Amino acid sequence: MSVGETVETEPSEPRRSGRAARFALLVTVVMLLLWGVPWWTLLWSGNDWPRGVLPAGTAVFVAAAVALPLLMVAGHGGRHDDRAARISDTLLGVVWVLFVWSLLGTVLRLVLALAGVDGPARSRIVTVAVVAVSLVLLLWGHREAMRVSRVRRVDVVLPRLGAGLDGLRVVLLTDTHYGPINRARWSRGVVEVVNSLDPDVVAHTGDIADGEVDRRREQAAPLGDVRAGLARVYVTGNHEYFSGAQGWVDHMASLGWEALHNRHMVVSRGGDSLVVAGVDDRTAAGSGVPGHHMDHEAALSGADPELPVLLLAHQPQQVTDAVAHGVDLQISGHTHGGQMWPFHYLVRLDQPVLQGLSRHGERTQLYTSRGTGFWGPPFRIFAPSEITLLTLRAG
Repeated sequence: MSVGETVETEPSEPRRSGRAARFALLVTVVMLLLWGVPWWTLLWSGNDWPRGVLPAGTAVFVAAAVALPLLMVAGHGGRHDDRAARISDTLLGVVWVLFVWSLLGTVLRLVLALAGVDGPARSRIVTVAVVAVSLVLLLWGHREAMRVSRVRRVDVVLPRLGAGLDGLRVVLLTDTHYGPINRARWSRGVVEVVNSLDPDVVAHTGDIADGEVDRRREQAAPLGDVRAGLARVYVTGNHEYFSGAQGWVDHMASLGWEALHNRHMVVSRGGDSLVVAGVDDRTAAGSGVPGHHMDHEAALSGADPELPVLLLAHQPQQVTDAVAHGVDLQISGHTHGGQMWPFHYLVRLDQPVLQGLSRHGERTQLYTSRGTGFWGPPFRIFAPSEITLLTLRAG
């Protein structure tokens, strides 16, 4: 190795060590908060539990707090251990709900104090309330996550849409996240609902799976049975870039879907036409996957500027470029509608829209789905999943 090479590589080691240390510190702080707040509420805060309850409960909390990041790494890191992923994802969902409602329990604690309830009784009432609400929400939220999504019907008026395409039925799937829990049966149920809607166009706007094609092939297989009168189209989401993005593009093509990898197609009916375009996720350029990046110019290259444009883009944030390129309607997912309240508020820090139909600029509208599946924790709390039926109306 030359002297020049040594000078280049040595400074990078402290930087890598510094990043690793900061990440470890962040994880430690997060774990302390997530587990510490429920521990204080349920065990420490004046409950006066019988002897032995506090040390035993503390041991459980400590073990869970240590196990969660280790299981997350084993499940979602290089090992791809689905069993570890299932346990860690569930633990994450449980502690999130306990954390949120332990914080809200301080309000009840204040109300009880003002009402004159004091001593262990006040703390125990708060503990019982937090546990009861958390248990109900977790059971309900799990059922909501695992059920076949309900259909959400939305009419969208596009002033430039020709009369021949009035009533065009676009079914939107997104964020199916085929993953550690085998949901092949759920996937078949989703496809049955989609086909019952008699769609003209079926669109999947990414985050198809967590895991490469070979690991999730069975769950994705029913997508090959989706029926659409004019087109089945797909674009990548950010999770594809952890899961072999090009493999999923190729696999969707093998299932008969048009992978709109920064390109477009034209669908026609009744003498009128619609440009259906797609762009890669905004994270694609940094993924290192050759040829993958968000490129609206390429996606619309050669398209007739007089025709209305339906754009598939995984993240609502991509609507800024859609406005700049005169897109009529962008359809997206990514947000999951927050998935587990009150995570909604954190999502809004990153995305312009949480869910539903919104307008951006003079021409462009954006529809953001709450997602068809779920990521990570198998819970949906105040954020139901959806299969979206968008009926396009001529202006």
